This record gives sequence, C-alpha cells and structure tokens, in this order.
Amino acid sequence: MQNNRKIKDLNLITRRQFLKKTAVAGAVLAVPTIIPASVFGADAPSNRIAIGCIGVGRMGLGDMKEILGFKQAQVVAVCDVDSRRLEHAKQLVETHYDSKGCEAFRDFRECLAREDIDAVTISTPDHWHALTAIAAAKAGKDIFIQKPLTLTIEEGRILSDTVRRYGRILQVGSQQRSESNFRFGCELVRNGRIGKLHTVKVGFGIDPPTGQKPNMPVPDWLDYDMWLGPAPWAAYTEERVHPQNGYDRPGWLRISDYGAGMITGWGSHHNDIAQWGMGTEYTGPVEIEGQTEYPKDGLWDVHGPFRIEYTYANGVKLICADDKKNKPGILFEGTDGWVYVDRGKLDSDPKSLLTSTISPDETHLYESNNHKANFLECIRSRTEPVAPVEVGHRSCTVCLLGEIAMRLGRKLKWDPQRERFINDDKANRMIARAMRNPWHL
Repeated sequence: MQNNRKIKDLNLITRRQFLKKTAVAGAVLAVPTIIPASVFGADAPSNRIAIGCIGVGRMGLGDMKEILGFKQAQVVAVCDVDSRRLEHAKQLVETHYDSKGCEAFRDFRECLAREDIDAVTISTPDHWHALTAIAAAKAGKDIFIQKPLTLTIEEGRILSDTVRRYGRILQVGSQQRSESNFRFGCELVRNGRIGKLHTVKVGFGIDPPTGQKPNMPVPDWLDYDMWLGPAPWAAYTEERVHPQNGYDRPGWLRISDYGAGMITGWGSHHNDIAQWGMGTEYTGPVEIEGQTEYPKDGLWDVHGPFRIEYTYANGVKLICADDKKNKPGILFEGTDGWVYVDRGKLDSDPKSLLTSTISPDETHLYESNNHKANFLECIRSRTEPVAPVEVGHRSCTVCLLGEIAMRLGRKLKWDPQRERFINDDKANRMIARAMRNPWHL
C-alpha cells in the first residue's frame, strides 16, 4: 500500500503499471510492449521507463541527474547505505518533478522488489557491482552499471551469463564508445588505414599511496556493515569509504578489497577502446606480463607506477602503462601510420586520415551519440547497447589479467575461450575472491 500511495503522489502511471492494466502483462519481462507514440505522444505515461538509482554518491548522483534529463524515463526510487546522500538524492528527484513520491531505500534488495521498476542504475563501489547486478537481472530489471563491470573475472562471467539468461539489457558505463572521435579512430584502424596493426599503447594516471589512518566511530548515517557487504570486515575510517562531507573522490578506490586501482578505474575505459580498435572485444590476450610496485604499508594498497604487456593470438601487442611511460590515451601503431585518440582528441599520421571517409562497404562500428540515451532506446527496442555486458566483461578481464600478472610478477598464459590460465593453479585461484557471509554469488 505504501508503494502504491507514493507512486500516485507522482501523478503518473509508469510504463510497467500501464502494461499490467492491459492484456499483455505477461510479456513485460521478455519483450516489453510499447504503445505507439501516435496514441498518447512520445512522452505518454505508458512509454515512461521507471528507473531506480542504486548508489547515489559521486558517480551515482551524476548518473541519476542524467536520467532526470530524459522525458522518456522517470526516476521513482533511490537507494544508498549513506542516509544523508540518500535524502539529498530523493530531494533532487522530487524537486525536479515538482512532486513527492520518490521512494528511498537503504537496501538494494528492497528497491529491486518493486515490480513497477523497469531498470536500475548501479553506481556502487566495485565490490558490490556483481551481486547487485545479478540480483537486478534476476528481478527482471534492465541495468546501467558503472565501470569496471566487476571486481573479479569469475563475477564478470557469471554476470554476463545471467544477463543473457534472463533476457535483460545491460549497458556498461564505458561512455567513450558513445563519443564520435573514439568510434572514428577505431574505424580507421579496423579498416586498415594505418596498414597492419602491430602495437597499441595505452596510458593513464595512477593513485598515490597514503599512511595508516586511525580507526573512527562509524557515523550514524552510514550502514557500514552493508557498505562492506561481501568484502572482509575492517574497522571504519573515513578514507576507507567516502568523505563524510561532500562528494570528492572516495578512498575505497585505492583499497584492493573494494577495487583494483587505476588499472580498472581508467583501464576499463582505455583498454575497452583498445579492444574495440583491435576487433578483439569478444576475446582477449593469450600472454600477459606486468611489473609494478605496491605500497609496503598504509591504508591504500593498490598498484603504483606500472607496465603491462599483453600479447594477442595474432601477434599484436597491447602495452598498458602509467602516464610517465605512455602518453595518456590510446595510440594504435601500424605498418603505414598511427592513430591516437583520447577524450576530446584525435590525431593521426598521415594527417589525411582525419578527413577520410569510411565507405559503405567498409567496417562501420556501432554508432551511439549519447550513452544514457542509447541505454533507454535499447530498453524499448530490446536490442544490444553500444557497451553490452559481454564486451564489458572482456574489457574488464583485460584489466584484471594485468592486475594478476603484476601481483605474481611473472609471465602468464591465458586461454580467452575457457577463461583460465594455462597450467597455473596459483593464477587461476586469483580469478575469484571469497565473499564474507552471508553474501555469495
């Protein structure tokens, strides 16, 4: 009764509710029925996509605000373990719609239990991605999830399989695929404009370490046990979680129990574009070798300056390194020239490539000009988005393979079809991580 009362306060009928009032309700999860725009108009209640936003912190608040900008979608619920952030997000939604009724949840499972929600955004810390997204897929929700897709390779495989099994749409927040310069740069490479590709160089920054931090009382506005979730128990300190005031960059990004550091933070963006340009977005390397230095003490324990060399089955080398060794962005090198791409940048040798045209009979890559719009369009059409779950899993895997190679400090051989290391039990044990009870895949 409470949910229904709050929805009525919004003076709208969500798309899913409308369908339940028709004879086609049984088909909603498999192939949603859309009433033609000519009947009610493009923004009619029956066409609105009801969204729940899970995680409304630094990145999640931005995702939520973007969704608010689309008339074809309606944010009806927000969820966060930080009650202050939760209340702030709820107020923003209700102010935007000039109406009460956005429901606030502390537990993502309660958000997913709302039958009227069509899709969710997931912008939690990385160690929560897999469990939340798998539960969302099983609950019949489509998913926009921040990168990196998952914390481990095993989680990525299970999530990708689950999304396909339940027929859901999942868009990974690898928004560079929705920027024209990245797409065109990759098309130049895929169509042989630089000759035979032999080397790809990826560069991005790293995070600094820090010293030990004193334990602190858990704030009364934070459900800290839920924030830890499947991660090992650890005493609370502000720089383990996120700032107690504001939305600055959180400390958990530098702690290996919750993420892998910049290798997945920026690597998931740039290695994804590298794979797109190489045409390997559904496979991966066969050999990996990496070097780095890890902090010897202190709270933040992810990698420092690094270099990882990946070898693919066709002999192409992907060299991923910190920005002291490689120029930030992605550089594709071929026998007849090169193409360089980064955010807001595109360059080449020869320069004439920049004004060349990809002819109709050449390879054209998926064109999306707005990442969130593409997600919403694919919810309606039930077609694959520009950054689908399997592609996100493979791009994340490249990063996690590099992390494992850096941890072990030796060359590894990888079977991208079986997704196992070859004759290496120790490395294979690092494909997965144990979860704290009661959480499990």
